[in-house]
Amino acid sequence: MQERHLNLKTSQGMMDTFVVHPDGEGPFPVVLFYMDAPAIRDELYDMARRIADRGFYVMLPDLFYRFGVIRFPVRGPKASAIWRAAMANMSNADVMEDTEVMLKHLDDEPAAHGDKVACIGFCMSGRLVMSAAGHFPDRVALISSMYGVGIVTAEDDSSHLVADRIKAKCHFAFAETDGNVQSYVIPTLRAALEEHGVDHQIEIWPGTTHGFSFASRDDYHHEASEACWNTFFSLCDEVGLK
Repeated sequence: MQERHLNLKTSQGMMDTFVVHPDGEGPFPVVLFYMDAPAIRDELYDMARRIADRGFYVMLPDLFYRFGVIRFPVRGPKASAIWRAAMANMSNADVMEDTEVMLKHLDDEPAAHGDKVACIGFCMSGRLVMSAAGHFPDRVALISSMYGVGIVTAEDDSSHLVADRIKAKCHFAFAETDGNVQSYVIPTLRAALEEHGVDHQIEIWPGTTHGFSFASRDDYHHEASEACWNTFFSLCDEVGLK
């Protein structure tokens, strides 16, 4: 396995981006891995390595770079206050600029076959992967959102409003109990995807709560987490990213 950190220049600063891919010259199919709210940490690096171990070139950007270096040695109310503030001040447009920078990097990366990419996101990044599919329809072939939040809002930039532009296959996995996902979100999302003929799959996992993919949390649900990973990798095969 080969891994390194890149500093990618955006209009808002230098975006530290963890890259990992198998040994060898490649080129390897690409997964853009969008972080969750508790910021970059070893747990996310390990998940990126898991994806790379399946034969992918993985890019994991630190989306909070625009606020400085944010790391949380422990979870708790103080940490939560910081990452919630960061989330609230990071727009979809901000991250679409970041995504464009990553895609341009891929154009000149010999180890990556980045003509078509998959995007996976957890928690706050559910909205981001859907937005990426709408903003880069000719590059994004697959998105997978794990208990995503903020996908449907009343704002003009709500991610569900780009459904008319999406060409990607879309997978959404929600927790059965999630106070971060209002009751109208899934019906509104489903209606938007169906209206525009988007190839999609929406799952609601029984017995799960928000955060069920992370083994370090009390919310971890092994069956649901592994099933979602299996679905993601199977969909990568379906869209030709393998």
